[in-house]
Amino acid sequence: MAASALFILDLKGKALLGRSYRGDVGLSELEGFPSLLEQRRQEGTLTPLLPHGHIHCLWIRHANLYLVAATKKNGNASLIYAFLYKVVEVFCEYFKELEEESIRDNFVIIYELLDELMDFGFPQTTDSKILQEYITQEGHKLETGKGRVPTTVTNAVSWRSEGLRYKKNEVFIDVIESVNLLVSATGSVLLSEVVGTIKLKVFLSGMPELRLGLNDRVLFELMGRGKNKSVELEDVKFHQCVRLSRFDSDRTISFIPPDGDFELMSYRLSTQVKPLIWIESVIEKFSHSRVEIMVKAKGQFKKQSVANGVEIVVPVPSDADSPKFKTTVGSAKYLPEKNVIIWTIKSFPGGKEHLMRAHFGLPSVDREEEEGRPPISVRFEIPYFTVSGIQVRYMKIIEKSGYAALPWVRYITQSGDYQFRTS
Repeated sequence: MAASALFILDLKGKALLGRSYRGDVGLSELEGFPSLLEQRRQEGTLTPLLPHGHIHCLWIRHANLYLVAATKKNGNASLIYAFLYKVVEVFCEYFKELEEESIRDNFVIIYELLDELMDFGFPQTTDSKILQEYITQEGHKLETGKGRVPTTVTNAVSWRSEGLRYKKNEVFIDVIESVNLLVSATGSVLLSEVVGTIKLKVFLSGMPELRLGLNDRVLFELMGRGKNKSVELEDVKFHQCVRLSRFDSDRTISFIPPDGDFELMSYRLSTQVKPLIWIESVIEKFSHSRVEIMVKAKGQFKKQSVANGVEIVVPVPSDADSPKFKTTVGSAKYLPEKNVIIWTIKSFPGGKEHLMRAHFGLPSVDREEEEGRPPISVRFEIPYFTVSGIQVRYMKIIEKSGYAALPWVRYITQSGDYQFRTS
């Protein structure tokens, strides 16, 4: 059981719309909840689940809206929150931006969507691609896309439509790893982790079954192979299309894919990795006159790889002026509205080292308070490279018509939350 009713409120607590799924919770029973929400917020005792009278309210905030699910039953809280975030995702697919104005402009289509998203308190069709097949938006009116509800709504494979046809059958696989790093002012690595996702873009006819093989360490051990060149994946999460029982039994990633773009799986690696771009900085502040900043960046990845679009964001005092820069490569730009220098390097090969020097004037009046120094942050992207060493060993595509299909694989490593403290 999920929610008995769903309400959307503005930040002042005024109800914009509501939909009851079981008839046991009405809009009148939400009276007083917005003031309770505000009171708890001011007291610092705000929690995601708030009892209100004889109902329980589970809420999330998105932009200038509150989405509130209400229930009298002992509902599954995880399911309700997953549903609320899915509602936000679907509405954003339809209206681009989900805010108060888009709610007011699209009452009709929103009520129709709410009827399809949940039935009698149970989540139903939550895939926006399938919903768009038979709920279309034209001049704020609803029309039936095909004159009938797609069979996907009642199929076990609710995320894929039948009868898809392509002249050229292809699958594009993107393995994207984001590196999160936090380094102390003394050069100690405080946090190091890799968060990976495998995204697919599928253009396949019919109802194919796909099997993806990775260099998974657990799989290699099951097969009696060595651990060399294998990766131990943690916190693995799959799209609903993956057969979890098959993965649990023999680590095979088997699935019938949605059409188009989707995220097949995500994973995490908490093993410490060598920082790909290392930053050293010296900041000297001379009272009443100037501040001098020296930043050295070194690529600590393979020489045959190249980091693209590197941006090194260096904080400067808020009262600095008269900037002067000197770089061995790339260009530096001062953004006074953000109190930062952005050092941009279009192409940064592995093993190379570059230097940036900056000089700023300071006013002659002392600051009353010493400013804290925000960390230096780094943004980059390295194609054809993964930190973990994960590899797509194979992609098998099985379809009853027996057509040939081409899988394409691309590897990308990029910066996540990548910071170096300066104090």
